[in-house]
Amino acid sequence: MAKDFTVCVGTLGSGIWRSTDGGESWSRARGNFPMDCRVYGVTAHPKDPAVILAGTHAGIYRSDDRGATFEQLDAPFNDVDVWKIAFDQTNLDNIFAGTRPAAIYRSQDGGQHWDKLPVDIVEECPNVGVPRVTGLTVDPTDGNNIWVGVEVDGARRSLDGGNTWTRVAGGVDDPDIHDTMVCAVNPKTVLISTPMEIFASTDSGEAFRRLEVHKSFPMPYCRELAQRPDDPSVIFVGNGNGAMGDTGAIQRTKDLGESWETLNLPVIPNAPIWSFATNAADSDLVLACSHYGQVFASADGGDWWIKMRREFTEIRGLAWVPN
Repeated sequence: MAKDFTVCVGTLGSGIWRSTDGGESWSRARGNFPMDCRVYGVTAHPKDPAVILAGTHAGIYRSDDRGATFEQLDAPFNDVDVWKIAFDQTNLDNIFAGTRPAAIYRSQDGGQHWDKLPVDIVEECPNVGVPRVTGLTVDPTDGNNIWVGVEVDGARRSLDGGNTWTRVAGGVDDPDIHDTMVCAVNPKTVLISTPMEIFASTDSGEAFRRLEVHKSFPMPYCRELAQRPDDPSVIFVGNGNGAMGDTGAIQRTKDLGESWETLNLPVIPNAPIWSFATNAADSDLVLACSHYGQVFASADGGDWWIKMRREFTEIRGLAWVPN
């Protein structure tokens, strides 16, 4: 596997770890965040590989040197957990952040200033107590089309760039949302993952249908969704045998969920697969992590995988950028 890329791994309790040689060697990222920082998400800038954003227990931190150092952005949510960060690929000055307690913020100047958006979300919920934003997706071809998933309070959509929001109700009957995705194909398809199902809509969310993944997946518990940057009909799903489970797997579809295959990993993961990292700089390079610290990498779009030697504390997010 080529080594000429940088990986950033966000952990719970030991900050951000960084490798500049594709996972061979590692060091902790530096900056003005504590070494025991809780990191919930890591997002690479879609066009500038030097810029990486990290959602933490103390707001958003930004790196301008491929993750070597991070500095906190000044934002109204610096005292809460940031779980999700998404860029508007049609206007990269627009950045969205999802938090716990669940709320959505928008910056229209690259992260210098932020406004809280009018999304109606409950303050308490079953299972997790305080709801959190676990899905946040901006349509890659239409920045007005934004999707939010809340654990545990359902899904929301905005058709005007975040100014107004509606609750998604057409067929998604589980409020425990784990991820959202917009596939820019014809017809454009919205996917929503929940603990035991993936829902799909081809009419901007007016109606969803079940993909009935329990018929194809060896373990139906679903977490994050990822798509191949150069072919949005190729989708990866991280799954496992439960939120606190002891094994996981990666599923791939090449036809928007009509058929699935379980990909061959070099070892049985020690927990559900939690998150992925892809980058348009190399659509064949896919990274994935387990809930409990393992990192896997594929250089051929998912056909063949290696496990990186280094393991970490709990991982919530990762990203890779070209060197």
